[in-house]
Amino acid sequence: MEIKLNKLWVTLIVASAIATSVLGEFGGPLVKGFYKESCPLAEEIVKYNVEVALLRDPRMAASLLRLQFHDCFVLGCDASVLLDTHGDMLSEKQATPNVNSLRGFEVIDYIKYLLEEACPLTVSCSDIITIAARDSVFLRGGPWWEVLLGRRDSLTASFSGANQFIPAPNSSLDSLIVNFKQQGLNIQDLIALSGAHTIGKARCVSFKQRIVQPNMEQTFYVDEFKRHSTFRRILRSQCKDSSRDNELSPLDLHTPAYFDNHYYINLLKGRGLLISDNVLVTEDHEGEVFKKVWEYAVDQDLFFVDFVESMLKMGNINVLTGLEGEIRESCRFINI
Repeated sequence: MEIKLNKLWVTLIVASAIATSVLGEFGGPLVKGFYKESCPLAEEIVKYNVEVALLRDPRMAASLLRLQFHDCFVLGCDASVLLDTHGDMLSEKQATPNVNSLRGFEVIDYIKYLLEEACPLTVSCSDIITIAARDSVFLRGGPWWEVLLGRRDSLTASFSGANQFIPAPNSSLDSLIVNFKQQGLNIQDLIALSGAHTIGKARCVSFKQRIVQPNMEQTFYVDEFKRHSTFRRILRSQCKDSSRDNELSPLDLHTPAYFDNHYYINLLKGRGLLISDNVLVTEDHEGEVFKKVWEYAVDQDLFFVDFVESMLKMGNINVLTGLEGEIRESCRFINI
């Protein structure tokens, strides 16, 4: 067991180094240890408070990880998702994919408050999101990686962008591929990053269509969901009618509290919760995606390595650096 773990750590370190090298070609001045001199305890402050938040609310791990996805897919990884509505600027929090759904803002607020006390106007909100997402994965049993830092915060938000670019839970495989390609991410990134659904929960309104009998004229494969009547019955009992749209169900029924590869095992059994999860196997006519899902299902170490590489890649989408943007004093508002 110890040999296997050591091998995994070595593999992750090598993968992180390779990804960092590749990202260096287009990642700008993001670097490791960016706050080593200006705020040496920054990452420790984030990690400690993420850990406290997870002890109070275990679901917060998935929420903080999701926060980075929803930030990076709109304008880039610039903390635009944290801005409140102000004047003519509508907050991304009010967009359909986020409203009454996206969480973790108070955790980020408190971490920012502590960092402002320790190192005023030094650590960006976008870097806090990045570190918190990494720590959330690690504290739930997933891989650890050294994040690249040095992002600055946006001066605006994009309500329309949040409605346009964040993938919907009922997305087809083709639309997911196009959506990720718009962000500079490829099919392997799509499959690896989808593994984030190994933790967290979804509201009934997000997967009610998954419970309804599929239209076989529009489905290439017979929906595996039908073969698991018990699973389907459980979900139906949770989502009886629209009054229960906000009821929650684990994205991974097998190991909902752990970051592992059971998400992919569930997909192969037809037990993915969201339509956008199951299309990875039901709409892959070429077999390329299915093959990778199978590889991750049988090799957790491989999933961890690819997930880290894709997270590093996603964390560099349209980042602001140098004199661009600003370091916000409060993550909810641009500086006066």
